[in-house]
Amino acid sequence: MLHKNIQQWLDAYGVSHQNPTNKLIHWICVPVIMWTVLALLWPLALPGQPYLNGATLLMVVSLAFYFKLSPKLALGMIGVTAVNIALILWHQANVAHPLWITALTLFVVAWIFQFVGHKIEGAKPSFFEDVQFLLIGPIWLLSFLYRKWGIDYQPSRNQPA
Repeated sequence: MLHKNIQQWLDAYGVSHQNPTNKLIHWICVPVIMWTVLALLWPLALPGQPYLNGATLLMVVSLAFYFKLSPKLALGMIGVTAVNIALILWHQANVAHPLWITALTLFVVAWIFQFVGHKIEGAKPSFFEDVQFLLIGPIWLLSFLYRKWGIDYQPSRNQPA
């Protein structure tokens, strides 16, 4: 199926994320990986335009994808993005070593744990099937929070999925 709706994406992602240990690893590592990717792309900025960079470009594209699937989850991801950017700016202002060192180190460690989680799960990571699943991980986690808080993230019936 070329065009999946939000629930189809989340359900497909969830198939290889059933084991409680793998889920726990994902709750820790998916946000870390998201931050590290943004942090690694942050320095790739237009001259004199520090906020027009690789990280903000990636998030604009990602948020467009999220808005197409679920405007309510996309709004939540704007908040997640803001927190990530705040952490990047905090790191730059308060940590002596370069951002890329922290980001690359955490990126490698988090991916090692992700693969350990999938070894425990007995299933390959979803992105081996479709690279778009790399964007689904963060909203899969956010969808759990929305359900816990009683927020319906499904698009309305008269809105295209």
